[in-house]
Amino acid sequence: MSALLDSARGVLDRATEVFAADPDALALLDAHRGRLGGPLRVALAGSVKSGKSTLLNALVGEQIAPTGVGECTRLVTHYADAPSPRIGVVYRGARRPADPAELPALHRRGSLVLDLERLPLDRVAALHVDWPSQHLRELTLVDTPGVDSAALEGRPRPWVGHGQDGAGDDEHGGWGADVVVHLVRHLHEPDVAFLEAYGDRVAAGVGAAGTLVVLSRADEVGGGRVDAVMAAGQVARRYRSDPALRPWCATTTTVAGLLAETARTLRGVEFTALRTLARLERAELDEQLLTADRFVAAGSGPDAAGLPEGTRLALLDRFGVFGVRLATSLLRRGVDDSAALAAELARRSGLDELRGVLGERFLARRDVFQARAALLAVDRLVRRARAEEPAAPRRPSPVPRPATGPGAAALTALAAELERARSGAHEIVELDLLTTLRRRPLAAARRGSGAELTEEAERLLGDRGPSAAARLGLDEATGDGELRAVALATLARWRARAEDPFADRDTTETARVVVRSVEGLLAARPVPVGAG
Repeated sequence: MSALLDSARGVLDRATEVFAADPDALALLDAHRGRLGGPLRVALAGSVKSGKSTLLNALVGEQIAPTGVGECTRLVTHYADAPSPRIGVVYRGARRPADPAELPALHRRGSLVLDLERLPLDRVAALHVDWPSQHLRELTLVDTPGVDSAALEGRPRPWVGHGQDGAGDDEHGGWGADVVVHLVRHLHEPDVAFLEAYGDRVAAGVGAAGTLVVLSRADEVGGGRVDAVMAAGQVARRYRSDPALRPWCATTTTVAGLLAETARTLRGVEFTALRTLARLERAELDEQLLTADRFVAAGSGPDAAGLPEGTRLALLDRFGVFGVRLATSLLRRGVDDSAALAAELARRSGLDELRGVLGERFLARRDVFQARAALLAVDRLVRRARAEEPAAPRRPSPVPRPATGPGAAALTALAAELERARSGAHEIVELDLLTTLRRRPLAAARRGSGAELTEEAERLLGDRGPSAAARLGLDEATGDGELRAVALATLARWRARAEDPFADRDTTETARVVVRSVEGLLAARPVPVGAG
């Protein structure tokens, strides 16, 4: 375990002593202790029907999250790797004798079924689905109800750190996420406004540095043309520097969720049906695929134009018109087996790029996100305890009263230990500064624009990945000698900014953190013995 996680564990142990009489606090601390060094917990957030469950299935490669026409995710549901399938139920408060502790792990048409009819939804905090999957060994995925869900009316909204003081991070009712993937259907003004309205509450405690915005319906861009995902990717890249979106996320990317899910779960009968369609005259198939209705109607004639109506409806349900167009086009170009087709559909859906972003920006900093989440949980407990601490009486009471919580001295000592851990963890300082820079970019320097200065600072702080090459803007194959030379030049440049008497406070403080980051890169690459 890393030194950073060891430090966080020490603070959690100290907090456990301070809050020994508070069972809720102990449950929260134990949950964070158990997460240290384990899979990164990624919450999928967004409005109703933004494609959260579909994307979850695509990432896992199996249909384990319910999807459909109506609202499917009514409870926060955690999906984690385990030796055997199990669906556990976590309640708010004590479980009553008639409350089921588990749900049966049922399959229907290749999908996992979550039967919620027997559950008192108003008292259920979350479901925990154990599922054997290699794709869940590094990530625990948290599927969440839409933030605008009618299913949440009258129930606590399970947002990370909800509440004015962020004290609502309930491990049993909240997401307990290290990072958040926020899905939006489009990136128009209403979608950005939605992020502004919900972003703070959804990702409180995670911040912009731990949030990824995904344009999840990429196939709808450009009328569902074969190049729709490419066009959506251009839109997402343009929005990465948009000042209206920057405060809410580390970066943006795009994915055609339905196509990604189908590519990861492609069935043999579907490949056969697509190959039959690909053998039709191109003009004939193009005309059929102008609309979904035309495509289905073409299967109702005597010759069914290659495929009957029922098969066509099943293809639309799994691929959509865009997916059928793309798949048949690939088959015409020479893709000749189901495995190759699935791989190419996954790549073109944007799923591979999304997985790359998750790996480079979040999984590579798993320890940092987990330690930061643990320390924030302790910080919230301390602030909540101080807020509930009664004022000191003017005169001592002649009647001794039992203590109802941790004493002021214990809280002060814990707060001091917490501050030492946070300030001594440079990786966490980097994350916090990245979030600050997303919301408050640096002002223009005497030489260079503020945007250029901010972009370089973010890169050096690990915004594009924590490796030395990514921070320095070099290829990953760059040798240590060149990395060291570029790092030395960068260090000199940012030391000058840190010592510039004309620089504003934000630039000076940012430069000091950047200098320490670059010094860390150089310390990891000492000059070889005998080198001139």
